[in-house]
Amino acid sequence: MKLFDIIFCLCLVPAAALAQEARPRTCRILFLEPAPNAPETLQLFDGRVSREVELPRMNFSCVYELPAGALKLYLLPTAPADPRKIPPAAPVVTVPEALLDIYLLVSSDPSNAVAPVRMQVINAGEDKVKRGQMLWFNLTPSAVGGTLGTASLAIAPGARAVLDAPATRGEEYPVALSFRMPGDKQLYPLCETRWRHDPRGRSLVFIIPEVGRRSPRVMAFSDYREAPATKP
Repeated sequence: MKLFDIIFCLCLVPAAALAQEARPRTCRILFLEPAPNAPETLQLFDGRVSREVELPRMNFSCVYELPAGALKLYLLPTAPADPRKIPPAAPVVTVPEALLDIYLLVSSDPSNAVAPVRMQVINAGEDKVKRGQMLWFNLTPSAVGGTLGTASLAIAPGARAVLDAPATRGEEYPVALSFRMPGDKQLYPLCETRWRHDPRGRSLVFIIPEVGRRSPRVMAFSDYREAPATKP
């Protein structure tokens, strides 16, 4: 083997490693069912950098990039003057090093005096939910099931489920869902409508309790990214 060939082969591994490191680590934020007086923005502190982030009500935030490695993410009312002195009660979540893409699910927590929210990390990696698929969360005590286009859904109370693409291309498809309350064998209609499928993106769907009603509420959020994530 010629010297040039040996050098070229030796360079392949570092180049591949650099390409992997160059892949951005992404985060999108969703504020599910905020209180009327909930903040619209907060500071997201990753242990090194603090930035103002949106807390959108009916859609995902823009895509934010995060540093590599294991992280603790804090939500704060203002950027910390001293990164070593974060209030102990500040909302915080841990992000394992292996998670490269995450959704940050935010909900109201009026009892927190630092920032009236709490957070939950959802793995948004392509190995968990692919383009065209739907990731469902049932946050109610009722079982929910039915059909969405060519796919069938059966999700237990408090469970999550990945649903395959309900259609083969960008088109409308029929949705017919029912629910069963705890201790009741009767099926009750939940929704009968039509949704639109986008095979280029994926969706998060939440089944949540509706105050003052026995039937749950279904909220769907589409995550379509036209280009690789960039810093906002």
